[in-house]
Amino acid sequence: MIKRAILGTGIALVLTLVFVGRDAWSYVRTSLGYVKDSVHDSVPVAFQIERARQMIKDLEPEVRKNMHLIAKEEVEVERLQKQVADLEARLAKEEEGLKKLHADAKSGKTTFEYGGRKYSLEEVRADMSCRFERLKTGQATLKSLREIATARSKSLAAARQKLEGMLAARRQLKVDVENLEARVEMIAAAQTTSDYSFDDSRLGRVKELVNDLRTRLDVTERLVGSEATFHDEIPVTQPAPANIVDQIGEYFAKPQGTELPAAGPDAASLAKSK
Repeated sequence: MIKRAILGTGIALVLTLVFVGRDAWSYVRTSLGYVKDSVHDSVPVAFQIERARQMIKDLEPEVRKNMHLIAKEEVEVERLQKQVADLEARLAKEEEGLKKLHADAKSGKTTFEYGGRKYSLEEVRADMSCRFERLKTGQATLKSLREIATARSKSLAAARQKLEGMLAARRQLKVDVENLEARVEMIAAAQTTSDYSFDDSRLGRVKELVNDLRTRLDVTERLVGSEATFHDEIPVTQPAPANIVDQIGEYFAKPQGTELPAAGPDAASLAKSK
């Protein structure tokens, strides 16, 4: 069976190439496009509207995913901002201590007392050197954290704007689908109330039958009316001659066997002339 199908396909392809030639692919593509358009046009509008509504519902997972990513990014940005605030407070405190040691070292004293303990000038200088290196490292870290927090904040703002745009577009799509459905309902109502409709539903077939019966009855009534017309009645549509009384009087006044002049507008004048 498969061999026959392959053989049939091969024969069809060869025949196509023989009769069409180099334009075979163009014909095939055109035919496929025509079939695709025909199938698309044959799909009912109500089905397409329901399909659009389902596609809108299918956007929900993506929206929730973006919401989750934004919520996660908000937590990360808040954590970075807290780190920046904590580091700023710690560096401010270290800078204050370093300034105090620097002022003491410049005072000319050789011994110093801090927290109940005494320190020499060399010990103060060594501590100042460690504090100064730690302060510079902390400031470099603070600068990096600030830059990261700023970049993450901008990225978060862009993600929020994108999500808001997606939500707004989804709301608008819902409105558009509802409007399309309302238009379909209005068209269906107009088709139902119109005198002639291309509706092929049961209602349309009933309306067609009623119209056919009405036509048949009209024809029958016209035939009956034409058969019931009697030609021996008074022709009320044609007025009697104006001299009909004179004609009848002359007819009875003449002897029997005399020919009556033809009735008409000049019959009386013809009789007098004789």
